[in-house]
Amino acid sequence: ATKFFAVGARVPHIAARLAFDCAPVGEFMGLPVNGRRIVFAENVFYRFEGGLVRAVWSVIDKAAIEAHLGA
Repeated sequence: ATKFFAVGARVPHIAARLAFDCAPVGEFMGLPVNGRRIVFAENVFYRFEGGLVRAVWSVIDKAAIEAHLGA
C-alpha cells in the first residue's frame, strides 16, 4: 500500500511524502528483501512544466530499511 501526502507547493514545484507498506520480491535498493514486509517513507519533489512532471528528486532513508530488515 502507498499513501501520498502533499506537504507543500510553490508553482512549479510540489513536495510530497509517500508512505509505503509493501513486500518486494527479490532485491530492493540492493537489499535482499525477498518478500519480507518493509515500511518506509520517501520524500519526493516534483517540478511541473506544461502540465507534465519534468523532474523528480527523491530521498529514501535506506539505513531505516536496513534496520527494519535487521541487515
